[in-house]
Amino acid sequence: MFAEKSALLLDMNGTFMFGHDRFDATEDFSVHHKNIGGTLPAAEINRVIRAAYQFLDRRYTDELFRDNFPSIRDAINAVKRRDLSEKEICMIIDTFSFHELGYISDEYMDVLLKLRERFELSAVIDIWSPKKNWVEMFESRGINKLFSASSFSSDRGMVKPSPKPFEIVVNQLNIPKEECLVIGDSPRRDLGGAYAAGIDCVLVGDATDARALGSFPSLLELCDEIMCSNR
Repeated sequence: MFAEKSALLLDMNGTFMFGHDRFDATEDFSVHHKNIGGTLPAAEINRVIRAAYQFLDRRYTDELFRDNFPSIRDAINAVKRRDLSEKEICMIIDTFSFHELGYISDEYMDVLLKLRERFELSAVIDIWSPKKNWVEMFESRGINKLFSASSFSSDRGMVKPSPKPFEIVVNQLNIPKEECLVIGDSPRRDLGGAYAAGIDCVLVGDATDARALGSFPSLLELCDEIMCSNR
């Protein structure tokens, strides 16, 4: 499965980042918004964030928006009920981003380091916010030095399972598709996009699909399998 592969295209959320997308009914978005200087009443900021999330969520599975997915700014402008200053819109975006961003544990950092010893690493990432907070986290953890290429959906308005982000990363790597392997936790988004791009895929998180080369409980077990196959 791995012997002829020289590059991994990693999904992020649910693959090596967790605790992301904190948008359920228990979240109070006004806490972060107030901490960064926001002035909207709590009820209004909570309404705007939830409405913006729903706006994007409805379009996330719609094929019509696969290669022209709206930005969080588009969503805010669509759901706001009054004019907002540019400063206030930026703070709403920051609040949304804060709740979208997850964490990378030391355990998964170690896995990325081990995989980097064997493969060129890259990432095909779906996020709805601007990538600034993710880039800063990657730099603070040293992850940016591990990835030879990456694609953030919010940069280009393209979301998986569009094959285009995968093709962009393969071109950045300058490695034949036959030597690349996509790793992700979503049969629809990760496997679907990889399959459309003509790239092999392995699923993690106990996801299964007949088109996948294999399935593992997590990236941890997949890494163990790769290390064992190299011995």
